[in-house]
Amino acid sequence: MASTGTDFAAVLTRAAGAETASDPSSVMTLLADSDTTGGLLTSYRSTFAEGAVGAPAHFHTRAAEMFFVIDGSLRVLVGEEIEVLNGGDFLLVPPNTPHAFAAAPGCTADVLFAFTPGMARFDYLRLLGRVMRGEAGPEEIRESAERFDNHYVDSPAWNAALGA
Repeated sequence: MASTGTDFAAVLTRAAGAETASDPSSVMTLLADSDTTGGLLTSYRSTFAEGAVGAPAHFHTRAAEMFFVIDGSLRVLVGEEIEVLNGGDFLLVPPNTPHAFAAAPGCTADVLFAFTPGMARFDYLRLLGRVMRGEAGPEEIRESAERFDNHYVDSPAWNAALGA
């Protein structure tokens, strides 16, 4: 695509050519990473199967994370509060705010995620898929916390919600 007068060209990702990363309960369609957006944005789409666990409680120090539910229902933790987002709902989580997400009980979810400013997330998503498939160990995720700005925390509220 033609340049828009910024330090990067417009980004167009066609559905047919988009890379996907997957684990046993979700498929992530990689749309635009920070290296293609001049650091402004990272975005991907995740489709969660019924019962998909999503992400445990974590926070980012350098980026806000956006959730837009295209279809279905997503259960999310923000701080210590749990909400269910339904199709058409939008959520923006500021930096340093613990959050987690999973398909709502009995539901699937189709969600557009975006981070701003952009963060190199695609290698992290690929790593998650490898861990879920048993091709890499969970220690690789712990060791990558600073690199991917993904810091896991304990959340009794989220643990209780998942156990219910």
